[in-house]
Amino acid sequence: MYIPSSHLGNVLAAMQEQFPVLTHLELSSSDEAVPAVPNSFLGGYAPRLEFLWLNRIPFPGLPKLLLSATHLVQLYLVNISDSGFISPEEMVDALATLSRLAALHLDFQSPQSGPDWASRRPPPPRRFVLPDLTNVLFKGVSEYLEDIAARIEAPRLKYLDITLFNQILFDTPQFIQFISRTPTLKALEKARVAFTDGAARINLSSVTSGFGELTVKILCRELDWQVSSLEQVCTSCLPPLSTSDLYIYMDKVGYWQDNVENMLWLELLYPFMAVKNFYLSKEVAPRVVPVLQELVGGRATEVLPTLQNIFLEGPQPSGPVQEGIGQIVTTREVAGHPIVVSTWS
Repeated sequence: MYIPSSHLGNVLAAMQEQFPVLTHLELSSSDEAVPAVPNSFLGGYAPRLEFLWLNRIPFPGLPKLLLSATHLVQLYLVNISDSGFISPEEMVDALATLSRLAALHLDFQSPQSGPDWASRRPPPPRRFVLPDLTNVLFKGVSEYLEDIAARIEAPRLKYLDITLFNQILFDTPQFIQFISRTPTLKALEKARVAFTDGAARINLSSVTSGFGELTVKILCRELDWQVSSLEQVCTSCLPPLSTSDLYIYMDKVGYWQDNVENMLWLELLYPFMAVKNFYLSKEVAPRVVPVLQELVGGRATEVLPTLQNIFLEGPQPSGPVQEGIGQIVTTREVAGHPIVVSTWS
């Protein structure tokens, strides 16, 4: 149900009593300033609720309602405003009662939402299990993600999509442990790195049945920030990468300035120790090939040490890219690690 803010107060006033057989509730507003949902909403009791979608609807008292919603299967909190902020501790306490939950989306509007993260409490020694949770989407700051990841287990999780607001440092040891103890998110052999006009992302997936998919996206615009941020994600936010296939894409090449230092590209590639097949889009090749070309002598296998194949998008390269590829092939062969170069369509 889409509700203009001018009418939302009347709708909320009419929904203060209990609706014990309510199974599906969707409230959405496109307005920035909307009244908060009172704690007395639905009489604080929703025992049959299975689906809940709130878009731009602040509801600070939602955790109390969720304590009664033990049948909830899908929970979507979209465009959470500062006025609708729910602490990770409150959120986790509510989630602990939702044993049937299969889909969870937490989407914050801005990085300002929340307390002073430096003073947040350490995670508790025990975690709880969400046995049916298969789909999680999170958009927010890494500190909130850390607090959630430290307190839950999701053994059947199949799709995990994380979007983080840009910040100077990314360090998520609890998130790393969460991924490591989630069977479906281990041994993902394909990595796709993409740079777009407003974000950079890495997607990890598997062709093996029963395994899941993990995406981490950083919201920033400048290419050097994007490369640096993804390098931090790969080294400080993810377990050691075991991917055998690495794809790197770049969109809207006309928007980029070539202000990325070679060392940034090298640092991005360092974590991919197990890659055998390296796929470069036609926009990326002119930027990455010269970086690999500089690795000669004892540095030949400093990055991508197990590399066997390079795939270049489009027709056979020419000019500096062709020259660089030829030198990379020669250097690797001399080092005893020959590679094959092919085109990729």
